Amino acid sequence: MNGLELFEKGGAVMYILVLCSLGVVTIAAERIAFYRRLNKGTEHFLAWLPLALRNNGVQYVLEDCEHDDSAVAYVATQGIKEAMRGGDVTLALDTAYNDISGHLRAHLNYLGMIVTLSPLLGLLGTISGMISSFNVFSMQAGEPTAITGGIGEALIATATGLCVAIMALVIHTVLAQKLDEILTALDKVTSVILAECGKNGEKV
Repeated sequence: MNGLELFEKGGAVMYILVLCSLGVVTIAAERIAFYRRLNKGTEHFLAWLPLALRNNGVQYVLEDCEHDDSAVAYVATQGIKEAMRGGDVTLALDTAYNDISGHLRAHLNYLGMIVTLSPLLGLLGTISGMISSFNVFSMQAGEPTAITGGIGEALIATATGLCVAIMALVIHTVLAQKLDEILTALDKVTSVILAECGKNGEKV
């Protein structure tokens, strides 16, 4: 029995599970590319920022940050601009942090949903297949092979649902780890800006 035959034996839920698996792959590819762009050069930036603020001043750092697409540069930019205005630096940093973290968390909830939904869809397909098997069993005057073969085919949906859920769980875990790394870096940038510029820009 080849893959296409197994797919057909799994029933209608197999089409939904295929869509779920495609969704997982699409989200993974998009998030990995997004995280890579926002996390580019983060370690170098964290080492450079406090020294640049002390030795070159906020204007120099601001100009450099505005040409940087990383998440840490964005948060630093918002904090420095507010410090130069003499405003509430803490509020500006918190707002920038929340803005970035919201973009970072986008679509991860869909992965969590697929982790939960896929096994349930597989189970639904199995139950549907078993119901059909029992109907065939009653029509074939109690032939044991009628029901055992049908149950075996019905379990294809459960196995597929578990495979999709496991894939989604692994990807969700990896992305969550990357998310935590970026958020930790943002916390460090926030601390540096507050230490070097002050809560109301009084050190600028």
